[in-house]
Amino acid sequence: MAILGSNVLACKWNVHKCRKCVHVVLYFEAEGDEMPTARTRSHKHFRLNAAKIKRAQKLLHAGTETEAIERALDLVISEHERNRLAAEANERFVKSGVTVKDVYGTLEP
Repeated sequence: MAILGSNVLACKWNVHKCRKCVHVVLYFEAEGDEMPTARTRSHKHFRLNAAKIKRAQKLLHAGTETEAIERALDLVISEHERNRLAAEANERFVKSGVTVKDVYGTLEP
């Protein structure tokens, strides 16, 4: 996420609340600090829990609800990538045939 002067993000969102329905326009960040184009923009409508959005906004120190949603999505994506890399590393370790010695006698046979 690129910070541009007084703008919070290079990716801008428009959020309009109408009771429990939230209208969100997503702009997915292209490579670098380029402004989003029509191809990277996605117009979506979601029904989201307002209390969860406010809680996420507070926990993520986001200035707006839109920023909170974007940060939450970024966290989910990065967590998935970390899990994928850990699973790949674990698979390589298991396939390597390395044996683990239980020097403290605490591992199950």
